Amino acid sequence: MKRKNMDAYQTMQKLVFQTKRWQFESNIIGKTEEENYVGGVKNQTAEQQDSKGEKKPPGKASPFLMAAMRGIIEMVEILDVSPVVALDVDSDGKNIVLLAAEYGQTHVYKHMLRIGKLKLSKMMMDTLFGGVDEEGNSALHMAAKFNKEKPWNIPGAALQMQSEIKWYKYVQKSMEPGFFKHYNLKRQTAQEIFTDTHKDLLKKAQEWFISTSQSCSVVAALIAAVAYTSATTVPGGNNQNTGFPMFESQSTFQVFAMSSLIALCFSVAALVSFLSILTSRFHESDFETKLPTQLLGGITALFLSIVANLVSFCAGHFYIIHNKLESSVYFLYGFLSLPVMTFFFMSQLRLYVDLIRAQFSQEPERSGEPHCF
Repeated sequence: MKRKNMDAYQTMQKLVFQTKRWQFESNIIGKTEEENYVGGVKNQTAEQQDSKGEKKPPGKASPFLMAAMRGIIEMVEILDVSPVVALDVDSDGKNIVLLAAEYGQTHVYKHMLRIGKLKLSKMMMDTLFGGVDEEGNSALHMAAKFNKEKPWNIPGAALQMQSEIKWYKYVQKSMEPGFFKHYNLKRQTAQEIFTDTHKDLLKKAQEWFISTSQSCSVVAALIAAVAYTSATTVPGGNNQNTGFPMFESQSTFQVFAMSSLIALCFSVAALVSFLSILTSRFHESDFETKLPTQLLGGITALFLSIVANLVSFCAGHFYIIHNKLESSVYFLYGFLSLPVMTFFFMSQLRLYVDLIRAQFSQEPERSGEPHCF
């Protein structure tokens, strides 16, 4: 695939140097400077463009724009040689910036930002990023639309919803406030389009968070109950004269006391975290940081409480068999506890890594990009 992309790139290089006039030049001749600045929107109503309200198929585009839609960065890099190619538009009036925003091609959009700042004039930069299609949609409107063809490596509805929000805000913050056109020809804002097109995804993400939190909260409650019982039960009992534990001076008892307390605290913290998710209002903005952070914190606390609870049990059980097994008792506890911790860790590893990666990334990750592990 890489070889094919390089061949296409070399072919387009030849076309750029051999062709003196591009087809898009005929689209901008005769327009006023003001029309060029806003992308040359035709003066027509939304009803004339789409009277039935049906979704229009993608417009016809040049090979350069098709490459941008599909994220073939080798062909898009032809702009380094001939930046004027960026003015090309498809039959729907969409330029490369609009198509990159609509199809979620993050690296193409970032490449256009870099080219725009280094090699384009301010007027051409405003024409590209401030342009609109024939329906009056700006790049921010395009980023707000839900598009199943976005090449993102996002598992699950919850993380996908988070990525959609991050992409929308990334495009919004890529230019100064108020730069993008506020309304399209249907009098819709970008935020209204985002809310309308993400209703189903929002519902699926909400259901996933609720089901996951309910399952984890049951486990956290059980661990909290066991940890509380362990913390209030003293191995060997108390000294009748002093009232203090019989084995308080032994290091094993100190391990038992600390681990049982840690298990209780972390299990309660996990339970609170999961309950806060269940009582959330599930607003769109909550899916960007609040809910994933709460889930990540809850899973972390739950895992630590399981480990601490196992350590507490082994430390308390030490007084029963240490005289018979002596030094081999430590190997026995490690051998029996390791499969339990490993099973839980491996079962949640993928989700845990996805949550961490999504939390620290500014824009969605493309499919096929290397993971962090």
